[in-house]
Amino acid sequence: MAGSGPPELPDKLYFKIGEVARIVGVKPYVLRYWETEFSIIRPGKTRSRHRLYRRRDVEALLEIKRLLHHERYTIEGAKRHLKGPAKASAGEPRPQLHLPLGERTYRNALVRLRQDLQALYALLR
Repeated sequence: MAGSGPPELPDKLYFKIGEVARIVGVKPYVLRYWETEFSIIRPGKTRSRHRLYRRRDVEALLEIKRLLHHERYTIEGAKRHLKGPAKASAGEPRPQLHLPLGERTYRNALVRLRQDLQALYALLR
Protein backbone atom coordinates (compact mmCIF):
# COMPACT_ATOMS: atom_id res chain seq x y z
CA MET A 1 0.00 0.00 0.00
CA ALA A 2 2.97 2.31 -0.32
CA GLY A 3 2.04 5.71 -1.65
CA SER A 4 -1.68 5.25 -1.12
CA GLY A 5 -3.76 7.68 0.89
CA PRO A 6 -5.60 7.01 4.12
CA PRO A 7 -7.87 3.95 4.03
CA GLU A 8 -11.56 4.41 3.35
CA LEU A 9 -13.64 4.00 6.48
CA PRO A 10 -16.70 1.79 6.08
CA ASP A 11 -19.98 3.63 6.52
CA LYS A 12 -20.64 2.41 10.06
CA LEU A 13 -21.20 3.98 13.45
CA TYR A 14 -19.20 1.47 15.49
CA PHE A 15 -16.12 -0.67 14.88
CA LYS A 16 -14.69 -3.67 16.76
CA ILE A 17 -11.04 -3.58 17.81
CA GLY A 18 -10.01 -6.08 15.11
CA GLU A 19 -11.58 -3.92 12.40
CA VAL A 20 -9.91 -0.80 13.75
CA ALA A 21 -6.55 -2.55 13.97
CA ARG A 22 -6.85 -3.57 10.30
CA ILE A 23 -7.97 -0.08 9.18
CA VAL A 24 -5.25 1.73 11.13
CA GLY A 25 -2.61 -0.88 10.33
CA VAL A 26 -1.44 -1.69 13.85
CA LYS A 27 -1.95 -4.58 16.27
CA PRO A 28 -4.84 -4.44 18.78
CA TYR A 29 -2.41 -4.13 21.72
CA VAL A 30 -1.09 -0.90 20.14
CA LEU A 31 -4.63 0.51 20.06
CA ARG A 32 -5.11 -0.42 23.73
CA TYR A 33 -1.80 1.29 24.60
CA TRP A 34 -2.73 4.43 22.66
CA GLU A 35 -6.00 4.55 24.63
CA THR A 36 -3.95 4.89 27.80
CA GLU A 37 -1.81 7.68 26.33
CA PHE A 38 -4.34 9.75 24.35
CA SER A 39 -7.42 10.89 26.24
CA ILE A 40 -9.28 11.63 22.99
CA ILE A 41 -9.59 7.87 22.37
CA ARG A 42 -12.41 6.53 24.51
CA PRO A 43 -14.12 3.49 22.99
CA GLY A 44 -17.38 2.30 24.45
CA LYS A 45 -17.70 -1.19 25.84
CA THR A 46 -20.34 -3.85 25.33
CA ARG A 47 -21.81 -5.85 28.21
CA SER A 48 -19.17 -8.48 27.48
CA ARG A 49 -16.50 -5.74 27.80
CA HIS A 50 -15.56 -5.71 24.10
CA ARG A 51 -14.43 -2.36 22.80
CA LEU A 52 -16.60 -0.46 20.32
CA TYR A 53 -14.86 2.45 18.61
CA ARG A 54 -16.81 5.33 17.11
CA ARG A 55 -15.92 6.75 13.71
CA ARG A 56 -14.26 9.78 15.34
CA ASP A 57 -12.09 7.43 17.43
CA VAL A 58 -10.92 5.66 14.26
CA GLU A 59 -10.19 9.01 12.56
CA ALA A 60 -8.22 10.14 15.64
CA LEU A 61 -6.28 6.85 15.65
CA LEU A 62 -5.38 7.34 11.98
CA GLU A 63 -4.09 10.81 12.82
CA ILE A 64 -2.11 9.46 15.80
CA LYS A 65 -0.53 6.82 13.59
CA ARG A 66 0.36 9.47 10.99
CA LEU A 67 1.99 11.66 13.64
CA LEU A 68 3.92 8.83 15.30
CA HIS A 69 4.90 6.70 12.31
CA HIS A 70 5.14 9.14 9.40
CA GLU A 71 5.89 12.50 11.00
CA ARG A 72 8.09 10.84 13.65
CA TYR A 73 6.54 12.64 16.64
CA THR A 74 7.12 11.32 20.13
CA ILE A 75 4.05 10.35 22.17
CA GLU A 76 4.35 13.62 24.12
CA GLY A 77 4.82 15.63 20.93
CA ALA A 78 1.77 14.01 19.36
CA LYS A 79 -0.28 14.80 22.47
CA ARG A 80 0.74 18.45 22.27
CA HIS A 81 0.03 18.56 18.54
CA LEU A 82 -3.45 17.08 19.00
CA LYS A 83 -4.28 19.58 21.76
CA GLY A 84 -3.52 22.39 19.32
CA PRO A 85 -1.76 25.68 19.93
CA ALA A 86 -1.94 27.31 23.35
CA LYS A 87 -4.63 29.88 23.94
CA ALA A 88 -3.77 33.51 23.24
CA SER A 89 -3.27 35.78 26.22
CA ALA A 90 -6.62 37.53 25.57
CA GLY A 91 -8.40 34.19 25.88
CA GLU A 92 -8.96 33.87 22.13
CA PRO A 93 -7.81 30.72 20.37
CA ARG A 94 -5.05 31.07 17.82
CA PRO A 95 -5.93 29.94 14.31
CA GLN A 96 -4.95 26.37 13.53
CA LEU A 97 -3.52 25.07 10.29
CA HIS A 98 -5.76 22.20 9.17
CA LEU A 99 -3.96 20.07 6.62
CA PRO A 100 -5.64 17.97 3.98
CA LEU A 101 -5.21 14.29 4.78
CA GLY A 102 -2.81 13.81 1.86
CA GLU A 103 -0.26 16.37 3.05
CA ARG A 104 2.87 14.72 4.48
CA THR A 105 4.30 17.60 6.50
CA TYR A 106 3.59 21.14 7.52
CA ARG A 107 6.50 22.24 5.37
CA ASN A 108 4.92 20.75 2.24
CA ALA A 109 1.62 22.38 3.12
CA LEU A 110 3.29 25.76 3.66
CA VAL A 111 5.24 25.51 0.40
CA ARG A 112 2.01 24.71 -1.43
CA LEU A 113 0.18 27.56 0.32
CA ARG A 114 2.97 29.97 -0.64
CA GLN A 115 2.74 28.89 -4.28
CA ASP A 116 -1.03 29.36 -4.25
CA LEU A 117 -0.69 32.83 -2.71
CA GLN A 118 1.94 33.82 -5.27
CA ALA A 119 -0.31 32.65 -8.11
CA LEU A 120 -3.23 34.62 -6.63
CA TYR A 121 -1.04 37.71 -6.25
CA ALA A 122 0.03 37.42 -9.91
CA LEU A 123 -3.62 37.22 -10.98
CA LEU A 124 -4.52 40.34 -9.01
CA ARG A 125 -1.72 42.46 -10.48
